[in-house]
Formats: sequence, structure tokens, C-alpha cells
Amino acid sequence: MAASLSAHASPWTIPQNADINVTPFVDVMLVLLIIFMVALPVSTVSVKVDLPQAQAAPQTTQPPLVVSLTLAGRVYVGEQATTLADLPSAAAAALGPDPTAQRIYLRADEGVSYGAFMRVMNRLRASGFDRVALVGEEF
Repeated sequence: MAASLSAHASPWTIPQNADINVTPFVDVMLVLLIIFMVALPVSTVSVKVDLPQAQAAPQTTQPPLVVSLTLAGRVYVGEQATTLADLPSAAAAALGPDPTAQRIYLRADEGVSYGAFMRVMNRLRASGFDRVALVGEEF
């Protein structure tokens, strides 16, 4: 908003102009639209090639292994209940070949004590499962 140049009312007072002028904004948007419309076809690959057939079989990804710790102290490998002593063998059986190279997702109930959580984590780490990720709930 404009302001007056002097404190006294005079014929030289500048009136306030409260109108919003959107014409420059629209002009800039139209120019940007035209630039992007022209630049988009240039950024695509227009060279035609005949790609050879791949001989390798497609890679299969194994679903992630989730180890859960409940408030009651029960340990689950996926959907199967296990004990803390049998946790490494259950995790290795669920992961298949080369189990220590794959990631294990560890999740626990919010009320589980830190000591119980660390016992599960230490049991996995002592058995060679170094790739352990912690799972939390997103906000």
C-alpha cells in the first residue's frame, strides 16, 4: 500500500492503491509454460535402436525378514514363534542361502524393556547377522 509523502493534507498527497496487479504474474507463467513446452521434446531420447534380448533370468527379490518382539516377551521370525535360543537358526532358515548378507528388520512393542530388546539384538549380532535394521511407526 502507498503512503502519504507529508503529514499534512495537501493536493500533493498520493492516494492509496489497494488493487493487486496480477498481469506480470500471468505473463511470467505463460512464458515459463512456453519454455517448458518447447524444452520437453528436446530432453527425450529420439534415437531409435533395436535392443538385444537379455539372456539372464530376472532377479527375484526375497521378501524382507521381520523379527518381532512382543510385550509378553515372545519372539517371532516372520509369523513363526521362536525362542531367544533358537532365534539364529530360525532366522537362517527363513533367509535361505547366505543369510548373513541379507538385512533383518527388528521391531518391538513400545512397552518392551530396553534390556529385552538388546538381548534379541545381541543374539542376532553374535550369530553373524550384522545387517539389522530397526523398524518404527511413521507419523
